[in-house]
Amino acid sequence: MNEHVSLPIPAEEATQRPNSRKVFIKTYGCQMNVYDSVRMGDALASEGYVTTEEMAEADLVLLNTCHIREKAADKVYSALGRLREMKKTRAAEGREFMIGVTGCVAQAEGEEIVRREPAVDVVIGPQTYHRLPQALKSARTGRRVVDTEYAVEDKFEHLPKPEKATTRARGVTSFLTVQEGCDKFCTFCVVPYTRGSEVSRPLAQILDEAHRLVDAGVREITLLGQNVNAWRSEGPDGREWSLGDLLYRLADVPGLARLRYTTSHPRDMDDKLIEAHRDLRSLMPYLHLPVQAGSDRILKAMNRRHTAAEYLRLIERIRTARPDIAMSGDFIVGFPGETDADFEDTLRLVEEVGYASAYSFKYSTRPGTPGAELGDQVPEDVKSERLERLQALLLKQQADFAKSCVGKVIDLLLEKPGRMPGQVIGRSPWLQSVNVDAKTSQIGDIIPVRIIGTGPNSLFAEPAERLMRA
Repeated sequence: MNEHVSLPIPAEEATQRPNSRKVFIKTYGCQMNVYDSVRMGDALASEGYVTTEEMAEADLVLLNTCHIREKAADKVYSALGRLREMKKTRAAEGREFMIGVTGCVAQAEGEEIVRREPAVDVVIGPQTYHRLPQALKSARTGRRVVDTEYAVEDKFEHLPKPEKATTRARGVTSFLTVQEGCDKFCTFCVVPYTRGSEVSRPLAQILDEAHRLVDAGVREITLLGQNVNAWRSEGPDGREWSLGDLLYRLADVPGLARLRYTTSHPRDMDDKLIEAHRDLRSLMPYLHLPVQAGSDRILKAMNRRHTAAEYLRLIERIRTARPDIAMSGDFIVGFPGETDADFEDTLRLVEEVGYASAYSFKYSTRPGTPGAELGDQVPEDVKSERLERLQALLLKQQADFAKSCVGKVIDLLLEKPGRMPGQVIGRSPWLQSVNVDAKTSQIGDIIPVRIIGTGPNSLFAEPAERLMRA
C-alpha cells in the first residue's frame, strides 16, 4: 500500500502552461486513491491547473485521504494544521492558497472537517471529485463547499480525458479503476460506508480508457476495485460479463503487453477468472487474494463468508490453472475474541499457502463498523506479539520466494531510471522490483533478464543476452 504519494508534474504541462495555477496532491492509502488523484489532476487541468511536486509552489493543496487505518482522521487534521499556517503566510503576501480534503476521510467526516479546520475551502467525497472544479469556483466566492453526497451521475463520464502527452509523461504502467464500493460488509471494514455499494463501470467505458492509455505508450494496466472481481457489465453478446471476460477482451488490445488486477475477494473468484489465469500470457502470474485470518470462528465473526478450507481449495484450483502464480494476501491479527488457538490457525494457513508477499496489521476499531461494537477486545501487547510472529513468517516466505527466483530468466518490463547511473528499474511478472543495467531509452521495452541476486526489497538482474555471451 502507498502511504503518501505526490503526483509528478509532467514536463510537457509545465512548459505549455507556465502561468497556470499549481496543485499539489498528497495521496494517502491504496492504489485506487492514487488513480483518483491522477483523475482529479485531469479534472483540474481543464481549469488551468498543473500538478507540482513542491507543496511550497502550490496555489491549491489537496489531501486525498484514506480511512482504512486507525487514526487516519487525526493524521489529516495534523496536516491541515500545518497548511493553515501556510495559508496565513500566503494571505499576508496577497497570494491565493486554497485547501481541499478529498477521499474517504472527507466522506466519513464531512462537515466536521470545516468545523474543526476553518482554513479548509472544499471537502469532496470519492464519488464526487468530478465536481471539484465547480466546488473551487464556489469556494472563491467565500462559500466553503462540502460535497459528500453519492453522485447520481457517472463521475467517469464527466471527467475530462487527459492529453496524450500528459498520460505518456506518467509512465509505461497505469492503473484503471473498473469497480468501486463493496457489498460484503466485513465487520472490520469502513469501505461500504465511505465508498458505497458495489458499482461497475460499463465495458465500453473501460475499453475506451484502456485504448487511450495504450495509444499514449502504456504497456501494463492494473485494473482496480475495492472488490475488483465483483465487476459485472453487459457484454456485446448480450450476456452479463465478469472480470474474466473483461481480461480476455483486454488481452486483445494491440500494444497492451501486461495485465494485472487488485483487490479481490475469495467469494468472487469464479471459473472464468481462474481460466483467464490459465489461458492469458499477458495476465501476470501474481494474485492478491486477502483471507484476513485462518480461524473459521474469526472468519465468521469478520463476516468473510468463507472458511479456511474453502480458501485453501480455491488456492489449489488457481495453482492448478497457473502453477507459476505468486500469491499475496492481507491479514488482521487481534480481531475481537481471537484466542491463541485462533492465531495458530492463521499461522498454519500461511504455512500451507506460502505467500510471495503480504500485508499484515493489528486490528483497530473503525467507528461505525460492527467490529467496533464487539466485546472481548484483544490486549494491545498481545496483538503486537502476534503481529511480530506473523510478520516474521511472512517475511521469511517473501525472502524464500525471492531466492527461488535467482537463476531464472524472466521477461522484465523496464519502467523508470534507477538510482545508479546506467541502471533501470522494472517489475518482474510477480510484481517484484528488479534492478538491471540498461539505457533509459529502453524504458517501455520488455527484455529477457537473468536474476542474479536479491536485496531487502528488490531483485538484481543482468540482461540475459550478456550472460549468454559470457
